[in-house]
Order: sequence, then structure tokens, then C-alpha cells
Amino acid sequence: MPSSKRTEALYALLFISPFLLHLLIFFIFAFVRTIWFSFTDKTTLRDSYNFVGLQNFINLFGEERFLLALQHSIGFMLVVTTIQTFLALATAAVLNQRLRGITFFRTVYYIPSVLSSAAVTVIAIWFFQKTGFLNTFIGWVSAHSPVILALVGSFVLAQAVQVGLERMRGLPVAPTDPALAAISAVVAIALTWLLGAMGLVGPREARPPEFTWLTNPDSFLGLPIPLWSIVMLNIFTTIPTLMLIFLAGLQDIPKSVYEAAAIDGASPVQQFFWVTVPMLRPVTFLVVTLSLIGTLQMFDQVALMGDSAPLNSIIVMAYYVYNSVFSGEGQIGMASAAALVLAVLTFVVVFLQRTFGISEKAH
Repeated sequence: MPSSKRTEALYALLFISPFLLHLLIFFIFAFVRTIWFSFTDKTTLRDSYNFVGLQNFINLFGEERFLLALQHSIGFMLVVTTIQTFLALATAAVLNQRLRGITFFRTVYYIPSVLSSAAVTVIAIWFFQKTGFLNTFIGWVSAHSPVILALVGSFVLAQAVQVGLERMRGLPVAPTDPALAAISAVVAIALTWLLGAMGLVGPREARPPEFTWLTNPDSFLGLPIPLWSIVMLNIFTTIPTLMLIFLAGLQDIPKSVYEAAAIDGASPVQQFFWVTVPMLRPVTFLVVTLSLIGTLQMFDQVALMGDSAPLNSIIVMAYYVYNSVFSGEGQIGMASAAALVLAVLTFVVVFLQRTFGISEKAH
């Protein structure tokens, strides 16, 4: 090898050496030790330990808490990945429009992802309390439902009458025409106020529900109710980042493709499903893959919930590993085996998604 090439290789190795050192210590060395400890009965209380073979893995699948964590992690992954991918794509499609002040709205929608996870979780604990914001808000909506229904009904009626009159005049007006909608909104507000003044419509006594989100023992779709509160919290904090990825992908789609589709008579909805979605496949593949990995390894929001919810109702695989080491006898062997099961599960899920799910190739 020429001396210039050797010098170039030496400098390259010098620059990447911090990363290689970090990778060697915190990933490769830690991974090898985890594999070794998973076959031992090592704990934090004893220096000596014995080789136990596959006993830790056998014990894991006979332990109720581990099976709960496994069930919760898989359910959490399926629900959160599906909902947040759909909502992130829908939000990105809306924020990709050329509207006045769109930069402001993009900034506002991205704020949840830059907030501290600890701060958001503390707010969420108050949000989901029995007398917290969510139950209070539901009680307020329930009390004002007659007024809200009157307002919505008046708006729909006014809009339908206006669209009907315009079409009778031969004008091709859409049911969602914004100019007519503005007039309908004014008419609906005035009519609702008049009904209220006549005593025909008015709010009822507010009775917030006594639903307990964080201590409820019931389940919905196979997941405990307290875990659903973490589902909502995780979706709220993750959507902005995924929305940003989708937004970058949307802005890479050539405008000429939409123009050609419009010339062929495709409606905006048809353009979304037959142009946008197929051309976003590589981005969707990335988003789904990141979501699957992130949801399977979700830890911080469960840990920050602390004693606000029963552990067995919110425990997931990553927290099970942490809890096995830092509680009781500190079962490092069992925790290492559980960490390997989580790693294998993550690889299998990503492989299945890549093989049978969304492809990384655009159509």
C-alpha cells in the first residue's frame, strides 16, 4: 500500500477511534457479558455464581410477571405503531399544504417531541388522575352536550341549505365550501344563542366521571387501562418526530406527478392513496421500523409512572429487565436472559415487518 494511502487510513482510524471505543465497551463488551450472565445464577448480593445453562430462560417463561411484560410489550407495539404511523402521516399531509402561517403550525406540532419526558409524564399523571384534567374535561363536554349538539346541528343545517340553494342556481359548490362554511358558522352561533335565550337549550349540571385511569383493574383490547394511558402519552410525544420524517418525504415527491394525476381526473383523495402513499413507501418503512424498535424498548415512561399505577398493569419487557436487577435479590442472570429475549423479539419483529410488511422500495 502506498504511504499516502496508509497515512489516509491512519487518519481515518484516528477519527473513528472514539466511536469504535464506545462501541466496543458499551455495546459489544456489554452484549457478550449479557450472553454469559444469562447462563448463570449471578445476583447483586453474591460475588460467586454458577453456570445454570438454559434454566434462566425456562424460569422466565414460567414466571407470571415476565409473561405479563411480554404480552404488554407486544400489544403496546402493535397499538402504538399502528396509531402513531397513521396520525403522523395524516398530520404531515396537512402540514405539507401551502397555507399562510404554516411554519408556525409546524413548530407548534413539533413542540411535544422536544419536551422533557419526565415533565410530560408528571403532567400526564395529573392528567389521568380521578379528578384530573381528562375526567374534568369529559364532565364539561357531557354537561354542555345539548349546546354543542345544537351548534353542530345548526351548522350542518345551514350549510346544507346554502349548498342546496347554490346548486339549484347551477353553481357546482362543494359541501365543504369555506365561504359558505363561514356564513353557516355565524348562523349556527346566532341560532344556538337564540335557543339558549329562549330556554330551549342549556348546559346541564357538570358530573365528571369517576373513572380511574391509573388504578383501574380492567382491560381493553387485551391491554390494562393504566397501560392505555401510557399508550396515549407515548403517541403524543412520538408523533411529531415521525411527522417530521413524513414531511421530508412528502416534499421530495415531484409536483409534476400530482399535476399529471390531476390532468387524468384524480381527486385529491385519489392522489393521496394512489400517488402519495405508494411513493412514501421507503419513508413509511423507516417510520414503522423505528416505531417497532422504539415501542418494544419503551422504558422511561413506565419508570416515571412510579407508584402511580400498579406495576403489573404497566410493566413491559425493558422495565422488567431493570426491575429484575434493581429490586429484591438483584437477579442479574434472569435479567440478562430477559434482555436477550427482548433483543431476539426485536430482531424477529423487524425481520417479519421487512419480509411481509411495508417494503422499503417505492412504487
